[in-house]
Amino acid sequence: METIKVLFWVLLFIVFYAYFGYGILLYLLVLIKRSLSGKGNPNDKADYEPEVTLFVAAYNEKDYIDAKVENSFSLLYPKEKVKQLWITDGSDDGTPGILNKYKDKGVEVYHEEKRGGKIGAMNRGMAFVKTPIVIFSDGNTMLGKESIQRIVNLFKDPKVGCVSGEKRIFSKESDSAVGSEGIYWKYESKLKKWDAELYSVVGAAGELFAIRTELFQEVEKDTLLDDFIISLRIAMKGYTIQYDPEAYAIESASANVKEELKRKIRIAAGGIQSIIRLSPLLNPFKTGILSFQFISHRVLRWTIAPLSLPLILLFNVFLAANDGWTNFNSVYTWLFYLQILFYIMAMVGWFMENKKIKVKIFFIPYYFFVMNYAVILGINRYFKGQQSVNWERAKRGS
Repeated sequence: METIKVLFWVLLFIVFYAYFGYGILLYLLVLIKRSLSGKGNPNDKADYEPEVTLFVAAYNEKDYIDAKVENSFSLLYPKEKVKQLWITDGSDDGTPGILNKYKDKGVEVYHEEKRGGKIGAMNRGMAFVKTPIVIFSDGNTMLGKESIQRIVNLFKDPKVGCVSGEKRIFSKESDSAVGSEGIYWKYESKLKKWDAELYSVVGAAGELFAIRTELFQEVEKDTLLDDFIISLRIAMKGYTIQYDPEAYAIESASANVKEELKRKIRIAAGGIQSIIRLSPLLNPFKTGILSFQFISHRVLRWTIAPLSLPLILLFNVFLAANDGWTNFNSVYTWLFYLQILFYIMAMVGWFMENKKIKVKIFFIPYYFFVMNYAVILGINRYFKGQQSVNWERAKRGS
C-alpha cells in the first residue's frame, strides 16, 4: 500500500505540474528575471520593414479564399513589400482557379494535381520564397491588421529565428463545450508570453508564424506537426522563438467536440512523433533552459500526464477503500469523491453538448477530459502507424 501511495502522489503531482504548476513556476521565474534586468518592448518602434512573403499552403479552401486574400491586402504594412504565395497541391474544388483572378494583383499561385500533404506543399513552396522573412498562415484564418508589422519588429533582434503569433478562437457558441477551446487558448497564450519572456516559446502556432527564410530546412514528408518541428529545429540551432499576442490569426471554433476530437487526436499523434524527432531537447545538458521548457510545457502533456489520469483514479480506489469509503478524515476519500464528481461533470457536459444545452460549468471538465482522451488515442494511432500526413478537415462552427 505504501508503494501505491507514493505512485499516487507522484502521478498527481505530474498532472498538476503539467497543467497548472508549470504556469505558476514560470510566472515566478519571469518575475525574478524582470527584477534582475529590465526589458523594453521591441514593438515600441515600427521602423523595421524588410520584404516578407505571406505563405499559404491551401487544400480545398474555396469558401475562404476571397476573404483571406482581401484580408492579406488590408494588413498595415507597405504593400510593395508583401508577397502573397499560395501552394494548392491536390485542391480539386476550384481553389486554384479562384486564386488565379488575383494574379494581376501580385498573388503567386503554384498548383500541382498530386496531394502531398501540407508539409509537402511547404517543402516545395519554399523554393519560390525570395524574401528574408516568410510568414506562414492558414487559408481559413484572418489576420489582425498589425500582425505583419508586429511579427517583423521582433526580428530586429538577430537572436530571434522564429516568431509565433496568437491563435484566437471565434465562436458564437461561447457557452458550449467548444467555447472551452477559446478558454484553453487564452491560457496557452499567457504561458507562451511568459515562455518567450523567460527564454523561448516552445513551438509555433501553424495558424500564424514566421521564420528567417535562410533558417528553413526541408522537413520529413511524413511530418504531422510541421509548425512545431520547423520552429523548434530553429531553436535547437541557438535562436529563440518569440511571441506577440497582438499578432493574431482568428479562426472559428470546431463545430462540436467530436470535430475537435479529430483535430486533437492528430495533434497528439504528431506530438509523439515530434518528441522522438526532437529527442536532443530532452537533454538539458545540451539545450539548457529550452529543455526545461520543452519537457514542462509539451512533453508531459503529450505523454505522462494523460496516461496518469486513469492510474490516479485506480490507485485512489485502493487507497480510499483501505481507509474506508465514508472516512472523511482521510484525504484519499475526499480525493476519490472529487475525482468521481469531476468525471460525472464531464459526462453531464457530454450529454449537454449532444442536447445543445448550455451550462458552462460542465463544459470545462468535459473539454479537459476530451483533450486527454485524445492524447491517449493519438499515441495509440501513431504507434500503430494509422495517422495520415494529410489533414482530415475538422468542421468549423459558423
